[in-house]
Amino acid sequence: MKPSQNTIISFYENLGKLFFAIAAADNVVEEVEFNVLKEIVKNKWTKIDPTDDDFHSDAAYQIETVFDWLNNESFSNSETCYNEFIDFKKEHPSLFTEDIKSLIIKTATKIAASVADLNKSELMLVAKLSLELKK
Repeated sequence: MKPSQNTIISFYENLGKLFFAIAAADNVVEEVEFNVLKEIVKNKWTKIDPTDDDFHSDAAYQIETVFDWLNNESFSNSETCYNEFIDFKKEHPSLFTEDIKSLIIKTATKIAASVADLNKSELMLVAKLSLELKK
């Protein structure tokens, strides 16, 4: 059964939370981290599914929207964002194909590595995510 449009949009929103959690794991979200995310969304995530959001743009842009909103609201609890993503993953395991899981890890890794000095807390969260996605 194909997931509903609302489920797909929620999927992308939760990815936004996840990628924000990665960037905010060190309590600082750098502009370069958001720029890397925007580039990956444009070049990779928008190619996955043709679902549009309520504004008739590719639903994958919800990743950026949620990330940006959390950052602008100075939301600092990356653990909450990470856990909400994991809860969504557990509720919708069929959305997490091997290709999707691979792209999630690649995106998270690029965000964590985008700042010149690799941050231990961000890399640890990427490793934790990698283990979770293998379940």
